[in-house]
Amino acid sequence: MPSRKFVPLAGLALGLLLDPAYAEDNTLELDTISVTSEAYESATGPVQGYRAMRSASATKTDTALRDIPQSISVIPATVLKDLGSTSVERALDFAGGVSKQNNFGGLTLYEYSVRGFTTSEFYQDGFSANRGYPSTPDTANIERIEVLKGPAASLYGRGDPGGTVNIVTKKPQPEAFTTLQTSAGSWDRYRTALDVNTPLDSEGRVLTRVNLAVEDNHRFRDHVDAKRVFVAPSLSWQLSPDTQLLVESEFVRHSSTFDRGIVADTGMSHSTFLGEPNDGNIRNHNNRIQAALEHHLNDAWKLRLASHYKQGSLWGDASESRALNGDGHTVNRRYRERSTGWHDSITQLELRGLFDIGSWQHELLIGTEYEDYRKKERVTTIGGSRYLIDIYNPVYGQSKPNGERSGTDFFEQTKSHALNLQDQIIFTDRLRGMIGARFEHFEQSTDNFARNHAKSRQTHDALTQRAGLLYQLTPQVGVFANASTSFKPNSGLDAGGKSFKPEEGVGYEVGIKSELFDERLSATLAAFHIDKENVLTLDPATNTDRAIGKARSQGFDLQVTGQVTDALRVIGALAYIDAEVTKGDKAIPTGSRILGVAKRSGSLLGVYEFQDGMLRGSDVGAAFTYVGDRSGEAGTSFELPAYHTVDLLAHYKATKNVTVGLNLNNLFDEKYYERSYSRYWANPGEPRNLTVSLTLNL
Repeated sequence: MPSRKFVPLAGLALGLLLDPAYAEDNTLELDTISVTSEAYESATGPVQGYRAMRSASATKTDTALRDIPQSISVIPATVLKDLGSTSVERALDFAGGVSKQNNFGGLTLYEYSVRGFTTSEFYQDGFSANRGYPSTPDTANIERIEVLKGPAASLYGRGDPGGTVNIVTKKPQPEAFTTLQTSAGSWDRYRTALDVNTPLDSEGRVLTRVNLAVEDNHRFRDHVDAKRVFVAPSLSWQLSPDTQLLVESEFVRHSSTFDRGIVADTGMSHSTFLGEPNDGNIRNHNNRIQAALEHHLNDAWKLRLASHYKQGSLWGDASESRALNGDGHTVNRRYRERSTGWHDSITQLELRGLFDIGSWQHELLIGTEYEDYRKKERVTTIGGSRYLIDIYNPVYGQSKPNGERSGTDFFEQTKSHALNLQDQIIFTDRLRGMIGARFEHFEQSTDNFARNHAKSRQTHDALTQRAGLLYQLTPQVGVFANASTSFKPNSGLDAGGKSFKPEEGVGYEVGIKSELFDERLSATLAAFHIDKENVLTLDPATNTDRAIGKARSQGFDLQVTGQVTDALRVIGALAYIDAEVTKGDKAIPTGSRILGVAKRSGSLLGVYEFQDGMLRGSDVGAAFTYVGDRSGEAGTSFELPAYHTVDLLAHYKATKNVTVGLNLNNLFDEKYYERSYSRYWANPGEPRNLTVSLTLNL
């Protein structure tokens, strides 16, 4: 079990950083600690340029990034603004070691990989945000996207060991402002977003903010489009000098064409749609509201009570392509009806405090969490007549199958209770440490209506933990090491009717953090090794799953962000990831590469902003992205080839309040595959395209 290996191996990894000679000098004067250039930024507020200084995703406390003994990448909203993009996945290109995975026909941020391991977990302001099939997060309400590298179960609970994405939403600000942005792009893509921030009283105790977005987007793919209406009101109320209430909400009405992509390596056009245009779009509606009440008990201790409720529904019909037929030019299809509804309720209670034990300074976090998630899902496949389409000469408008109906129909409920503890320790003015643990009790029940109301129930208890040390060699250079564990319950039953053991993972990381060019540029270089076991594999003897699989990922990644000069801002990443199955089965043999994970990838975005003259405030820039070859289908030799893209951007500041933007993406019109689930479901990347935008500060 990985968790049993944690203690001795963690001690070995962390012990590499302890300097016995230095340990004798452990005196710390509290008044020597000061906040310098970070004072303007909070962990949930706006970021100046590309370089974030603080984060709460790695510790659930407002902590300087340089003091966290773990890799964490922060992608500010400025990056997406410069790129002219509304895609969270585009931002993740600059996080280092994050790979695109199954996006559920374009409907949602369904899966992605961090450091070689695929996950569907992502968070919004510290709350799980992926339950059900939520629509892709809208960038109109994103302040920053943070990727915590390595297992994070000791803080967030069940999940995969590669890493965790936490999206920090926009919060009400003290100063009034209104920003309107509208854009138009290739293939009739239109979007308008409005950001209105309004203090309701002269003292600034009650602040409100509303973000809205409306879009009508077509794609280079024939007959594929998407429409969205997004509204996100929020309110901050300083009830007293010691007590603050923050209420946030989001309402999304999204519809898009269900699109599995094309059949790879056949020469078919990248724009050909293999579904049926008259199926209509799949609708995905989501509502979220959350409230957080924070109260300072005194100067050292703070209490936080927060609650999150999310409700969503997805429904619609689609014709989905399947395998290529022996004739080499037609694919089978199946017609499916979908209807899914879910809601998720989460409550968190946390106590945070500062105290001293001898010369050591502690920041303690004690937290509890309760979650109740329920989902009702029905997917009906309609059989009958042959339902083919020619991949080179598609003929649409065929009669739908009208035969036997089969599929899935079930109700699932998941409840979890958790207690987590974390202590951040300042041993000396150079040595910091962090330890954390989480105990979680998990219950899952399923009522399968498609199988005569067959019921299954499983419960698990899990203890996950992490520890890390950071030693500041110089004021500009620090080295760190950490070790942590993860768990994720496996759903379903084995051949004997017993529930599966949860997936378990353990990760180790060592690295260096540095501040360059008079602390204008931050860089983090880290090496990692992660193991995962109890992965479900197919037992050919019983044709049922069994939890025996193992996988391993190791490598390194580099993240660079900053303001090199007053005029030049940059953000970039490099990653080398060797991820493979170490104990497989006949379907996915030992030694297989993990689906969709490139060994080598990298990105760089640089923007030059004019400081003087008529062009003052205007900018020009370019972005480069490289993704190496990847496994395109689990357990087979099919691979997606490597690709690289170059994007250009420019913004002209016509007046103080008017900015015109131009983004030219995929300058050299590279033909590539963005992702695939199999050779029959491969998603092509966008060809060369142009977007023009207008931003007004009202």
